Amino acid sequence: MISFKALRKNPFKSFLIFSSITIAVMAIFLISSISQGVIGMYSKMIKTDGEIIITQRGIADTFFSNVDISLLEKIDTLSHVKSSYAMIVGASPVGHIPIAGIYGVSKNHLSHYRLAKGRYPKNSEVLLGKTLAKQLRGRGVKIGSKRFKISGSYSSDIGFEEGGVVMNIDDAGKLFSRSASFILVSADSPRHTDTLVQNILLLDNDIEVKTTKSFIQEYNQFKIIETSSLVISSLAFAMGLIGIASVMSMIVNSRKEEFGIMRALGKSRFFIMKNLFIETLIVSLSAYLFALILSLGILALLPHIQMLQGYVNGSLSLSIALYVLASTLFMALLGSLMPAWIASKTDPILLINQGCS
Repeated sequence: MISFKALRKNPFKSFLIFSSITIAVMAIFLISSISQGVIGMYSKMIKTDGEIIITQRGIADTFFSNVDISLLEKIDTLSHVKSSYAMIVGASPVGHIPIAGIYGVSKNHLSHYRLAKGRYPKNSEVLLGKTLAKQLRGRGVKIGSKRFKISGSYSSDIGFEEGGVVMNIDDAGKLFSRSASFILVSADSPRHTDTLVQNILLLDNDIEVKTTKSFIQEYNQFKIIETSSLVISSLAFAMGLIGIASVMSMIVNSRKEEFGIMRALGKSRFFIMKNLFIETLIVSLSAYLFALILSLGILALLPHIQMLQGYVNGSLSLSIALYVLASTLFMALLGSLMPAWIASKTDPILLINQGCS
């Protein structure tokens, strides 16, 4: 087939196009996937065992929220409450690890963390995530200014939880000087959720009560992450697409002599355009698939890199994959077919002379 012959005839140029497309596609895949992975993990943690979240009023980040844990007793007396628990989220140096997530939880939520070894922590004890446990040795660990005994390790479906530390909420309260970061409540039926939100709001003027779904949609940190990743990935992808179009255009222009000879031999403009279209399609699709496989491989490896402690994860959505595919093919075809169409309308003798000069 003529298209394959042309690709084999210009291996360096074909490799240049292939590399440009691969790098551009991987840029947006990895940046978008990692940001969505981080948001997805935190969202999953908040939504586990609770449809309602209670935070301090006027606080944009749960890391700075302080809710009175005694509210649990009042909440449990309300109708249609299935379960409730309090949690403190923070970050601190753990042993020789510069920073790790700290999760202080009420006793009724400890079972959320699946035991891999040992037992659940008592006062002045901690449970280490599997990823963190591999990096820490001994029976105890220093967190902040206090030393805790290690009671065991746990596993979790949420990546960055495995790189963190679980302790009783009383110990976390002393460590971070707060009562609870947030309280999560589960209703006995979804139809009672809105009623529960209104009833809980009446218990304290200093709290904000939302469904976990609305909280995640409005959470400022998620908006910052999404906006930042969108800007960075869009710039990277735009630069990559411009690069693809430029490389394709330069390579097509360098083949003017070839097009001139084809025209002189009686080949139609349609023949030239058809073969160039097939060439571009072959290279673009091959590079896209290669970038997709590489990106999925990297995303699969990220949770297992110990130095990242499970905090970096990624998930590639079908919509992003299809959007990138369409954009890549459009820019590659635009960069190759436009100069080819212009060249194909030029006198063959002029094309041959331009190619020889």
